[in-house]
Amino acid sequence: MGPEATADLFYKIIRATPAAQDQDHLRVIVDCNPAIPDRTRYLLGTGPDPFPELVRTAHNLVGAGASFLVIPCNTAHYFHRTLQEAVTVPILHIMEETAAYIHRAYPAVQRAGLLASTGTVRTGLYPQVLQAVGVEVLSPQPAGQDAVMQAIYLVKAGKHARARELSRSAVQELVSQGAGLVILGCTELPLILGPDQVACPVVDPTQVLAQAAVNRALDSGL
Repeated sequence: MGPEATADLFYKIIRATPAAQDQDHLRVIVDCNPAIPDRTRYLLGTGPDPFPELVRTAHNLVGAGASFLVIPCNTAHYFHRTLQEAVTVPILHIMEETAAYIHRAYPAVQRAGLLASTGTVRTGLYPQVLQAVGVEVLSPQPAGQDAVMQAIYLVKAGKHARARELSRSAVQELVSQGAGLVILGCTELPLILGPDQVACPVVDPTQVLAQAAVNRALDSGL
């Protein structure tokens, strides 16, 4: 998982926690494992399988005492079902949580634009969960999708300004297609785009996942 994306999720968990002092916060165990191979390259047939390293990391977290897991990578949710079968604790699902959030917060939206890795787009995971709540998913045309992938890798390389420029162009393309909101469906993208930088509502699945994690922890008395 991307280190900045991992840190962003952790920060958003902290901000979502109702706390007045250090002791009010949740215990969070983080395994930021750069040895996990690139998920999109695997799905496109150009890289090694990340699943063995995902399983090893999940087992490390469970062994350290985690009561449930969250994954700060949309593309990795391609492996969610088989990864869930490999561990004894629940794994929250970023797409399912995002679809439920959109259904609650934007009930009038019928079309959602998706900015995501090509791997995530190819899996069809967002259309599956959003169609179930009556929302059609729009993706950029091939040239626009290539620009989104370039932006994602630029974020990973710390080149945020150029990544932001490319991403904003892709947002404009989706809005022109009729998107009523845009999902930042790669955890690198919320690092460079926010609601004040584009001309339509944006949904940050990292924020949604953070809130879902806090809700689950508090409901479970953790």
